Amino acid sequence: MIPKELALLKELGKPITVLTAWDSLSSAIVEAAGADVVLVGDSLAMFVHGHTSTLPVTLEQMLLHAQAVGRGFVNPAEKQPLVVCDLPFLSFQCGEDRAVSAAGTLLKHSCTSAVKIEGAEPEVLKVIERLIRMGIPVMGHLGLTPQSVNNLGYRKQAEDPISQKKIMRQGIQLEEAGCFAIVLEHVPETLALQLKSKLRVPVIGIGAGENCDGQVRVTADLLGLTKKQPPFSKPLIKGREIFVGALKNWVEQQRT
Repeated sequence: MIPKELALLKELGKPITVLTAWDSLSSAIVEAAGADVVLVGDSLAMFVHGHTSTLPVTLEQMLLHAQAVGRGFVNPAEKQPLVVCDLPFLSFQCGEDRAVSAAGTLLKHSCTSAVKIEGAEPEVLKVIERLIRMGIPVMGHLGLTPQSVNNLGYRKQAEDPISQKKIMRQGIQLEEAGCFAIVLEHVPETLALQLKSKLRVPVIGIGAGENCDGQVRVTADLLGLTKKQPPFSKPLIKGREIFVGALKNWVEQQRT
């Protein structure tokens, strides 16, 4: 799949499915599940490396994980999911040249076909426009943006009219800048519906209600592997409990 195909899915009214992966094992599972898009999210800073936020993960680590994700696919390239990789903290906030170098590194040395960038402040819009001019597809991200945790915290965003108007304006700006899709995280469902109706590009929600063009979820959350679940991503199974129980039984059997 290529980025522009997501707009066709929106036009046809077909929901877009996005799941995260962080290594060859998780990408093989997500591909087999039939997801349209695989996101190599910087949330791997927490799920894989044990950090308390996404901020510590580096570009080198994101590249390493993106390469591992690509090795997990078994389908021919034309039938593989679209791979989008997060640009980590400080890889694009320090200017256009650095952002082009970072994004280009991911596309050149891994299966990544597009990058995701948080925010839509004037400086970020300039970076996005430059990347797209250089032939690098960009997915936008509004609402709860984890790289801004020290300013925003991990809480629902845009609950007042002023901030809702800001997100609407930023969504339009991201589309005008050339983003092929926008992730909208942890905002009121009514706002997501308004933005979806306003934009031609897909609005992919996470904690933004069911009225988006698609949904993105952290795979570890859906499988119940984490100790603490976000309020908008209920586990499908009690994965941690199941796996711990099975392994505990094995350990006990070896000791008898």
